[in-house]
Amino acid sequence: MFSRKSGRDGAGRSVGAAGMSGGKNGAPSIISADMRITGDLVSEGEIQVDGTVDGDIKCERLTIGENASVTGEVVAEDVTILGTVTGQIRARAVLLAKTSRVSGDVVHDTLAIESGAYIEGYCRRLSAGEGQQKRLGAEAGEGKLNLVVGAHHAPEASEAAAAEAPRKAAPSS
Repeated sequence: MFSRKSGRDGAGRSVGAAGMSGGKNGAPSIISADMRITGDLVSEGEIQVDGTVDGDIKCERLTIGENASVTGEVVAEDVTILGTVTGQIRARAVLLAKTSRVSGDVVHDTLAIESGAYIEGYCRRLSAGEGQQKRLGAEAGEGKLNLVVGAHHAPEASEAAAAEAPRKAAPSS
């Protein structure tokens, strides 16, 4: 009655009673809202954080829930942030939802920021030869971005700042 049936999926991987394989294609590891983790998390698959993590996270795909909080470095292929992150984020693709609050550097290949998201730190695109293992050093001073997007900003001030930005970024001869 309670025995665990196992078998093989189409790719030949071992499958448990629920029909899910482990690793990258299995169910995400979930840190629930009432859980607090102190220490590093490492996974070859997906992690969903709804609670609090004080430590670094390294995984394939990471989702940080709206009421979640992470203090530490995040390294992943894909990161979706709805909650709070204090620390560096390194990922191929980063999505900052309108409820997100990020205080730290974001090193990315693609970056999407919804209106209402808060970010304070450097944003830098991954260079072609830069791997996930290489840590961001002091050379990250290029491209500092302090961005607060929300309902209380003045559109005229934003347009003026946007028009002024290209003139400041252009190197002088």
